[in-house]
Amino acid sequence: MTRRLWRGLRVPIAVGILVAVLYRLGTSELLDALGRIDARAVLLTFLFSVPATVFSAGRWLVVSQRLGVRMRLRTAIADYYQALFLNATLPSGVLGDVHRAVRHGKDNGDVGRGVRAVLLERTAGQVVVVAASLAVLGAGTSYLPVLGAYRIQLAVFAVLVAALGAVATVCVVRARRSPAEHAGWQRSLAAFFADARTALLARDSWPGVLGLSVLALAGHLSLFLAAARVAGATAPLAVLVPPLLLALLVMALPVNVGGWGPREGVCALAFGVAGLGAAQGLAAAVVYGALALLSSLPGAGVLALRLVAARRSRREEVQLEEHVFAEWEDAGGRTQGLPHPDGSGEPQAGHAVADDDGRDRHVEPVQHVRAQEPGHGRTPALHHHPAQTALR
Repeated sequence: MTRRLWRGLRVPIAVGILVAVLYRLGTSELLDALGRIDARAVLLTFLFSVPATVFSAGRWLVVSQRLGVRMRLRTAIADYYQALFLNATLPSGVLGDVHRAVRHGKDNGDVGRGVRAVLLERTAGQVVVVAASLAVLGAGTSYLPVLGAYRIQLAVFAVLVAALGAVATVCVVRARRSPAEHAGWQRSLAAFFADARTALLARDSWPGVLGLSVLALAGHLSLFLAAARVAGATAPLAVLVPPLLLALLVMALPVNVGGWGPREGVCALAFGVAGLGAAQGLAAAVVYGALALLSSLPGAGVLALRLVAARRSRREEVQLEEHVFAEWEDAGGRTQGLPHPDGSGEPQAGHAVADDDGRDRHVEPVQHVRAQEPGHGRTPALHHHPAQTALR
């Protein structure tokens, strides 16, 4: 019940945040910012997003290979693009990641390990975002004096985060009601931490994971900076980076609709705290959302090609079956008593079967057929008990 309630509340919470921000700040500046998206903005979108996606897919590949989940870089990039498109178009913003986790787990015969590979890959990326956010905020003392002016908004945001944490905690507690489920949770956590040591903390894996995560973050942050410039932000990079990092960080929360919701609220709040104007922050977040959706469109192409390939494969299977059936009928399978390719034409015990000379012979059921133990080079013989095969 609690888990169902949580799933039902995620989308309304995201929509509520977005509607509240739009109602508070208006849409005039927002529409003006969207109208400034031009060919140059589209070019910059793919210039920054393609390397970021490749680096993220490479991070997933490194983690997966450490866990024994086999894949090629080309497959990892295609699946990552497809996941980005599904994340950007479906509620909660994580369904694409769930799909690629389960798919590769099934392909490798271990769904749990496939899921853990994606979880660890995403965790590694978020750890880098958190570390960068803390480092930038710690170095930027200009934010501290204006926090008091937004104490009400910060309090509301803190209450919201606490409420989400409480709901998640209740879900976890309710899911561990029986000893068997408790033991299952313990096994899952043990497997997760064991794989984390193998994939993220090992001496030959963490440098690659860290480097790819930093490069991917640089790509996403560059795209957000480009979106802020398109939205009309003229502040120096040192002022823009901290609020944009916070917006990237909050996007990891599974309380959004295709990435929309908390990102806009946090970006508006952070821009207001930085003295850049909350409306400017909202415009930057919305433009980034539009550009991020545009950057995920190659994933739509991947999804379409795979759907077409799957449909063609099913059509070829049907054509092959029809061809086999036609050959069976042309060979006189029905008159010769041969079994039908689909098993429906097997001769039954006690039925008449046509002989080579056209005469009917009666087949009696064979019971208790066993093979004599071979010995001294003799061929095994078949022994028939009371009911024997009689050919008449």
